[in-house]
Amino acid sequence: MPFEELLDNISEKFKNASKFFNNANMAISFNGRDLSSEEEKRILDIISEVSDINIVCVLDNDNEIKEVYENAVRKAMSSIEPAAPAVEKQQKSECMFYKGTLRSGQIFEADGSVVVLGDVNPGGKVVAKGSVIVLGSLKGTIFAGVDGNENAFVVALEMSPMQIKIGDIIARSSDAGSVKTSKGRNKVKVLEPKIAYVYDQNIYIEDLEQNALEDISID
Repeated sequence: MPFEELLDNISEKFKNASKFFNNANMAISFNGRDLSSEEEKRILDIISEVSDINIVCVLDNDNEIKEVYENAVRKAMSSIEPAAPAVEKQQKSECMFYKGTLRSGQIFEADGSVVVLGDVNPGGKVVAKGSVIVLGSLKGTIFAGVDGNENAFVVALEMSPMQIKIGDIIARSSDAGSVKTSKGRNKVKVLEPKIAYVYDQNIYIEDLEQNALEDISID
């Protein structure tokens, strides 16, 4: 697409995700398109303009990017897990990454949790024993906690799934009675980051805010 159109898309994407990232310190990488130094600078400027993200560095090596992602998730997961034996804790902290778009007919499976660095399109599916985080649009199917773990959860920047299953609880986009909106809390825009989790044998989808996180239990 023309570069100006790309800038508009980036602006809209980061504007919609600004509350999710808040004022985090972030590394950023450019993939899929050769950019000049001036074009990279314009992208960084537009991200700073529409969000409070503090971009601390630009990565240009795939292995370096992967290491940064994995270290960040390990650190985050270890900080919220309860005390446990070292071996058991290491098993729980396993997290896999999928970079790109999961299109119709594609399935990504993992023995632990999953971070999707992209979108899950209608017909795309993620199957994980742990939780699933989609840093993009979720319009496909997610099976989290497939071994019966109803403490697993699903997070997406845009939450419009065809189906979500957590443990043994299933909710479909057409099942108005199965997917519960916030317990007394106000609805917000569709593009706000949201979290889906099991409570009282129902799947609730709420804004990704502190009061919703307080309802989450991590084993």
